[in-house]
Amino acid sequence: MNFQSIIENVPDYKAFLTVDEMDESSRKLADEFPDIVTVFEAGTSRKGHPIQAMKIGDGPKNALCFACPHPNEPIGAMTLEYLSRALAENDKFREETGFTWFLIKCIDPDGVRLNENWFKGPFNIYNYTRNYFRPIGYEQVEWTFPIQHKELNFNNPLPETEALMKLMHKVKPDFMYSLHNAGFGGAYWYVSHDLPELYENLRNTSEKQSIPLNLGEPEEPFIKKFSTAVFKTMAIGEAYDFLEEYSGETPKIKNGTSSADYVSTIKEECVTLLTELPYFFDPQIEDQREGHMTRKEAVLQSVKQSQAHFSELDQLLINIRPYISEDNPFVEFVEEVIQHILDGSKARIKWAESNPEFEKKATVAEIFDNLKAIKFYNGLYLGLTVRACEFELERLQHENNRDEAAVGKLKETYEKSEEMLKQYSRELENELDYEVIPIQKLVRIQLESGLIVSEYVRNQR
Repeated sequence: MNFQSIIENVPDYKAFLTVDEMDESSRKLADEFPDIVTVFEAGTSRKGHPIQAMKIGDGPKNALCFACPHPNEPIGAMTLEYLSRALAENDKFREETGFTWFLIKCIDPDGVRLNENWFKGPFNIYNYTRNYFRPIGYEQVEWTFPIQHKELNFNNPLPETEALMKLMHKVKPDFMYSLHNAGFGGAYWYVSHDLPELYENLRNTSEKQSIPLNLGEPEEPFIKKFSTAVFKTMAIGEAYDFLEEYSGETPKIKNGTSSADYVSTIKEECVTLLTELPYFFDPQIEDQREGHMTRKEAVLQSVKQSQAHFSELDQLLINIRPYISEDNPFVEFVEEVIQHILDGSKARIKWAESNPEFEKKATVAEIFDNLKAIKFYNGLYLGLTVRACEFELERLQHENNRDEAAVGKLKETYEKSEEMLKQYSRELENELDYEVIPIQKLVRIQLESGLIVSEYVRNQR
């Protein structure tokens, strides 16, 4: 199949869709193509928002694609916005794919609403970080699937996760696309099965759009690398085993496993794909020249840098912890990461110190990933800290007998953390030679990657 015209016709999107805009667009598509598109409710979010799903086509195999598995990752929603219309409008394209498509543009509507303030731009580090939201692990749709592994026994899926589980059991997908994206770096992929014949084509999707590959460190030390910028999909059991081996302790993991791991228990041969793409990139992320330090030095310096940053966040939160309400959505993830960094760096240090490979000189990309890209990601927790204070101050404004001491402490921490965030963002702007990637390019890469893998599944499996 030649999908080139489909890829080339992706519009030049200037902003991301809000939850309401996504829902409205899906309903309009079903009204326009009532014989081809069916909109149905796959479930309901924790706050009662209907999770809209679409069924398009009637091919012999089933594909399940869902976007916003983390609520700060809306690129996939734009990919499904375009794909759903292309499938509905183009009979030849729809039939040639060979699939019945089940599409969910937004699996976490409540979380996505808390990101919408950056969806329309301006697209820069400060605005993204200031309006960023991501929940704690056991409240993330992607990481709350049931799992029993050694001492880890998780069986508390969120309503959103249950909606996906129900759909997985019903359609038993041959191909599943969990539409993630990163924030900063380059392009890389996760695949459930080792499919070497596809990797060059996947990398080419990025090259065609002049977006670099992410050739730095993998997201986690235990991840299996299939090929350059292509990895095996993650399961929580692997994280558990890594922490157990390198810390010598029973891991305190509170969340479940991934969608890819769970769907394999329903249909082992289901091929799952994730295409990780950034909003921002710096060309150093793919620089393979030899750097000025060993990989071990880069990792140890990275750990030290993160420990200092999260110690500072810990100090910020000390004064306001008594005034944080249980329903504050912004603070739990910060607290979890503070704990993880301050207590859990031991495993990462031991991993770097015990591996002979780490005595070699690191590439420029590996150094950049360890020391600069990590700084971007650490800054997101400073943004969440600002929002945690803001949330409590707004809540107290509506109380009749408000605690003035609480207001004072929260205001002081809010102003201090907001100023720190502005300074932190200015430093990053100066340190990084970054570009903002047009949404059109990101959708083209994600869409073409999905079509490459779905075509393989159609022909081979």
